[in-house]
Amino acid sequence: MALVAGVDSSTQSCKVVVRDASTGALVRSGRAPHPDGTEVHPHAWWEALLAAVADAGGLDDVEAVAVGGQQHGMVVLDDAGEVVRPALLWNDTRSAGAAEDLVAELGAEAWADAVGLVPVASFTVSKLRWLRDHEPEAAARAAAVCLPHDWLTWRLLGGGPGAPVGLDALVTDRGDASGTGYFSAATDRYREDLLELGLGRVVRLPRVLGPGEAAGAMPSGGPVRAGAAVGPGTGDNAAAALGLGAGRGDVVVSIGTSGVVSAVSDVPVADPSGIVAGFADATGRHLPLVCTLNAARVLDATARLLGVDHARLAELALAAPVGADGLVLVPYLEGERTPNLPLATGSLHGLTLGTTTPEHLARAAFEGLFCGLADGVDALVAAGASAERAVLVGGAAASPAVHAVAPAVLGCPVTVPAPSEYVADGAARQAAWVLAGGDAPPVWELADARAVEAEPAPHVRERYGAAAGKLLDRLG
Repeated sequence: MALVAGVDSSTQSCKVVVRDASTGALVRSGRAPHPDGTEVHPHAWWEALLAAVADAGGLDDVEAVAVGGQQHGMVVLDDAGEVVRPALLWNDTRSAGAAEDLVAELGAEAWADAVGLVPVASFTVSKLRWLRDHEPEAAARAAAVCLPHDWLTWRLLGGGPGAPVGLDALVTDRGDASGTGYFSAATDRYREDLLELGLGRVVRLPRVLGPGEAAGAMPSGGPVRAGAAVGPGTGDNAAAALGLGAGRGDVVVSIGTSGVVSAVSDVPVADPSGIVAGFADATGRHLPLVCTLNAARVLDATARLLGVDHARLAELALAAPVGADGLVLVPYLEGERTPNLPLATGSLHGLTLGTTTPEHLARAAFEGLFCGLADGVDALVAAGASAERAVLVGGAAASPAVHAVAPAVLGCPVTVPAPSEYVADGAARQAAWVLAGGDAPPVWELADARAVEAEPAPHVRERYGAAAGKLLDRLG
């Protein structure tokens, strides 16, 4: 039995899974935490990867490995391969003004036509502009720019300060590169003119590998068996879609630190409104995507406010009526990316003597979260994607309150697969593809998926839309 490993280096932790290369059966797994914050030194990711590998019992018996990682994070390296400054993560909004400047200079439609997205604070190109404007000395030291998963793949291949493997070994894939703001998924080429618009000059970028193409082999002395194949890796959203085996008509709804709605497409998407990002997937196709900054942390914050755990939060929500008697939470607790309101705050609407109960607030939290995600589904459909089924994943997907609210608000059939580390699973499936070769990844069956049902509740979205609209009017 050949074994492969997949790594998920996410915002909050590093997960490692070891799976059978042919069937996808889970053999073992491990994890380790990442430090909090929106700015993290990449060395912390490497230490967490080593700890997660150890927690998984080591990787001396695997034949291939690949890394899925959080998208957009800005990793800047100097000529010697040293990290110039801690990486700015996707959820660092200090680059909001830089994004506005980039859009003003080129125009939203031109950005969408060029790279399938319009800059917001999350994207790498916006962070590079912020670096140029606020830390010019650090920007001047930059010899290469890469993404979190690119940097970890490079370290697996033996890269690092003083190592014989230099910056020319940096690699990436279309899926992650498509979230930078200077790579076109439609043409599969970097737009160095847009990189220069962000950073002020052109520097080295990772070589973009094709789906299933090996990045190289593990050297001796690393955390994986020497000689094991190393896959190109990909961004977390593309990895999750690959791990789920998502196909046409499936909309993947991920409820993690961020809320993500994505759909597999055969054609690129260019949305000048900036709501839909025209990303690529990990198979050679496209993955139009809508992302919100506020997802599972909305539930975390509500549980903390009410002094309960997540199990009790779900019980409270299920004890309240659908629509929470008109109580609406607009959950922009960390600003928001969709709509692009980085400085917004959350708000409660419809407070009455009858709705000031823990049950009503808990219900409003779940419904507000899913109304934002439902807006994302609508945007994907308007951009040409098909939404025949929603597939719920992420840390909050197992909640019974999620099962009750999601089908009522999303308005389409909802499937909940068995809990799994789908980003790491997708990375492992890519590793199996590299190992086996061929034009497509191996078929791994998705077991134990179940449908959840509820009566549609359009009035929930109508009230949410009215409340969010008032906020948009005030901030606009």
